[in-house]
Amino acid sequence: MKIKVIIHEAEEGGYWAEVPSIPGCATQGETFEELLQNLYEAVEGCLSIDVSPAQVNESDRVLEIAV
Repeated sequence: MKIKVIIHEAEEGGYWAEVPSIPGCATQGETFEELLQNLYEAVEGCLSIDVSPAQVNESDRVLEIAV
């Protein structure tokens, strides 16, 4: 799986990154290497969250769209 991340230089030094395809998934690191290690851990943690499936009633519509 490939995931795009946005890496920013932090004002106080170091770096921080966010993963736009996973809302709320972000991390930081003092060095670029530390940031990369933290990114792998952050993505794994964000993807391992157990989310309850949505409740769908007979009157609901379910659509699949391509973006």
